[in-house]
Amino acid sequence: MNASNPTLVPTRPNPVPPTPPPRTTDNRLRALDGLRLLAALMVCLYHFAGKGGPVAGSWHGSPARLFPTLSQAATYGCLGVQFFFVISGFVICMSSWGRTLGQFFRSRVARLYPAYWAALFLVAGASLLLPVVVRPLRLDEFLVNLTMLQQPMGVPRVLGVCWTLWVEVRFYALFALFVVWRGVTYRRVVIFCCLWTLAGVFARVADHPLTDALVMRDHAPFFIGGLALYLIHRYGSDLLLWGIVAVSWLLGQRYSTTALWHPGAQGDAFHRDPYVILLVVTLAFAAVAAVALGWTRWANWRWLTVAGALTYPFYLIHEHLGWFVIRALHRALGLGPWPTLTATVTVLLGLAWLIHRWVERPFGPRLKQALATHGPRVLALR
Repeated sequence: MNASNPTLVPTRPNPVPPTPPPRTTDNRLRALDGLRLLAALMVCLYHFAGKGGPVAGSWHGSPARLFPTLSQAATYGCLGVQFFFVISGFVICMSSWGRTLGQFFRSRVARLYPAYWAALFLVAGASLLLPVVVRPLRLDEFLVNLTMLQQPMGVPRVLGVCWTLWVEVRFYALFALFVVWRGVTYRRVVIFCCLWTLAGVFARVADHPLTDALVMRDHAPFFIGGLALYLIHRYGSDLLLWGIVAVSWLLGQRYSTTALWHPGAQGDAFHRDPYVILLVVTLAFAAVAAVALGWTRWANWRWLTVAGALTYPFYLIHEHLGWFVIRALHRALGLGPWPTLTATVTVLLGLAWLIHRWVERPFGPRLKQALATHGPRVLALR
């Protein structure tokens, strides 16, 4: 080759940026347990003092009249559900790391079903004893409820709050199918977050019930925000992850405002202000972000672990059983509104502890072991 034509050296493509190394973190985030109980108490106050309907029958009057100040705050307690979804995204990403698909499946089944079945029988039994509070279901309807698939089957729910479990189950299925199947990594979680966000936007354009059911366009931003916040906790901050959190917050606050703010209902006792809705959603994201950044390491009290253990059974039983207890204490025994509210929450927390101690702790591990030993051996579940 002539000197005037120097040899061309092939250029190498820019290397893919490496995955950041994980940071050393504590295995137990007790502050997160406290946030879970806080979210459950928010929903509880909403069902007891922040709405009308059946609970007004138990109080023998509107909670807005009995709790004029508390009811104004409690009406925003329904946003505890969105708070739960952000926490769930964080926790599921954390707990699935390093697990196979089979381990993930068994852990979710063992975590969800024992307390759920116990709550079903408790509420169904109470509805038979006092049907004036909650209408008892037919046997065929109750049996479908055992599957946790009653909502897509069009069957009435025994537990009023279990619609959120159907949302959670779909999140688990999506995360298992697209991330856990091949192993949870930083890259796969980030891609999943980005694609799920886009899918939610396209689902809104399509506006079809099937795409809405599969993609969960209204709930997805909260789970996605939680997933990204766990990556921040594990790997440290970077612009991409905070961008995912910011987009999730922007989309989530829009859904919450349009779903819960009704402009024509200013005269309603349980009217919500759109700016307060925005504030509560922002605080939910900020609280989990504080955990992700390690700002809550000081909250390391052991009782928070107990609080976290009580959250799920308490959440399952609080609505309908709470209405039973309120009716018994307030209408039958004549206890005042505030003592009744305090006693009801205390009784339900005690019952939640009993479910955790005598149902979840003994039967959860047994169910997981039974699935591992006798479960299907397809798709390398073992």
